[in-house]
Amino acid sequence: MEFRTHLMVCAGTACVSCGAFNVKKLLEEEIKKKGLDKEILVVGTGCQGFCAQGPIVVVRPDDIFYQLLSPEDVPHLVEEHFLKGRPVKKMMYTPPGEKIQIPTMSEIGFFNKQRLIALRNKGLIDAEQIDDYIGRDGYNALIKVLTEMNPDDIVKEVKDSGLRGRGGGGFPTGLKWEICKNSKGSPKYIICNADEGDPGAYMDRSIIESDPHSVIEGMLIGARAIGAQEGVVYIRTEYPLAIKRLETAIGQAREYGLLGKDILGKGFDFDLKIKQGAGAFVCGEETALMASIEGKRGMPNKRPPFPAESGLWNKPTNINNVETWANIPWIILKGADRFASIGTEKSKGTKVFSLVGKINNTGLVEVPMGITLKEIIFDIGGGVPNGKKFKAVQMGGPSGGCIPAELGDTIIDYDSVTATGAIMGSGGMVVMDETTCMVDIAKYFLNFTQAESCGKCTFCRIGTKRMLEILQRICDGNGVEEDIGKLQELAAQIKDSSLCGLGQTAPNPVLTTLKYFRHEYEAHIKDKKCPAKSCKALLTYEINDQCIGCTVCVRVCPTKAITGERKVKHLIDQEKCIKCGACFDICKFKAIDVN
Repeated sequence: MEFRTHLMVCAGTACVSCGAFNVKKLLEEEIKKKGLDKEILVVGTGCQGFCAQGPIVVVRPDDIFYQLLSPEDVPHLVEEHFLKGRPVKKMMYTPPGEKIQIPTMSEIGFFNKQRLIALRNKGLIDAEQIDDYIGRDGYNALIKVLTEMNPDDIVKEVKDSGLRGRGGGGFPTGLKWEICKNSKGSPKYIICNADEGDPGAYMDRSIIESDPHSVIEGMLIGARAIGAQEGVVYIRTEYPLAIKRLETAIGQAREYGLLGKDILGKGFDFDLKIKQGAGAFVCGEETALMASIEGKRGMPNKRPPFPAESGLWNKPTNINNVETWANIPWIILKGADRFASIGTEKSKGTKVFSLVGKINNTGLVEVPMGITLKEIIFDIGGGVPNGKKFKAVQMGGPSGGCIPAELGDTIIDYDSVTATGAIMGSGGMVVMDETTCMVDIAKYFLNFTQAESCGKCTFCRIGTKRMLEILQRICDGNGVEEDIGKLQELAAQIKDSSLCGLGQTAPNPVLTTLKYFRHEYEAHIKDKKCPAKSCKALLTYEINDQCIGCTVCVRVCPTKAITGERKVKHLIDQEKCIKCGACFDICKFKAIDVN
């Protein structure tokens, strides 16, 4: 049956948490009630990307973008737009400052600078229907490699594309495949690392929720290239929706003869299983991940040998992350040259990022390599909310670093980002404004890595604990000038002596904030002040001459630290004040100063 209109309801985790499933159900019911069910089809898709605006419905083929929908909006929307032909502008996303009559997705800044490869099916298919994926050229790349290419051809195509691993390390994907293909030993294994655990990162989870077959097809092609017959998707159990859709996709692929024995009658055998991880951040490191798959405690092992030579069960193993695998079918179908034409000399193609933090347009984006940080944050991300100034962006998660606003023209490629002291990582971008304390941010990320350390290395286990204690002391106003030197000394020892990437990169947030925001450390230590007015221990709340004695602050103060008669300027007892900020938040007369 052909439908004149498709309503693509975002059913990614963010929108689901806002009630997307209920909106979808009510749309179906209302459309049927109005007798439009022969003309309009409601489709639940994966993540549409613009997560801050959920629940989202995109009207195809018109590309009208409805946002922040509630169940109460549905009857009016169906009546006006789909029965009477009058799009409801108040429910649409209209770019700030624009006077567009009926804005379409191509006119929304969040979308129009993106370039989709890994996310090519974003919002266009039902992730739980294999036919939807096939209708978008799905599994044609697999057919091509089974009928037109030998393993050497496949490896060469991936090498020529310039694709580098999107999991953080950026190692050339084709070279990794070639090493594994040429390694002696049988059987060989393929692994998809979906153990995404960086704070603020949800790229891999969203790809699996939106387009699981692209990952499966990529793994099939990789298995054909290196000669593997078994594959594992290692995904943390905290992602139930992604796991459900991946299980569905694997079952459908088996039913269609795309997994299992003698795939497509070409004598190629390959099957997949899912291994759920318990959520240990260190299991994102490949040797710890393989130990977990083998039923051991997830702890890193010394390299070499590298997994491509001796990995899972001591056999040659190829590990790539979700985004890397999702790129493979596109490269095979469109050609290495086309992929390599996008990006910079040493960083080809596109990169998926999750934009979070102090930014207007929170969401999932895919951009061409070579775009600048400033373009992502302001043109796509819509800038910083509430008129605040952009201060820095954390890239690479807890293993990365903070890039200051003055380096906003830095282009997005592996070498340029690394030169700042940060890393590309798997693709998390946490944006910070002028109210963010950079010492506190360093403490936050170091606290995460310290808690997630497996404890195997003394320098990682104990060294990060000592660094964290120093940072806490500085934030509490008890820091001394020698602390900065101690932080740098400990950071160098931890980086040089830790066994795996977790320990080797754990000091990065501290080192980059010291590099670019040393003055904030010095203000905390020397002046006992937090320039961002964020660290509670260093704040002082005082009442200024704007006070009219309304007594509202007196009533909300939990410790009765504020005294004063009505219509007379009040006072705050600094010994009783716990710096909760309740008085500042409730005062309408800007009579509270925070120093």
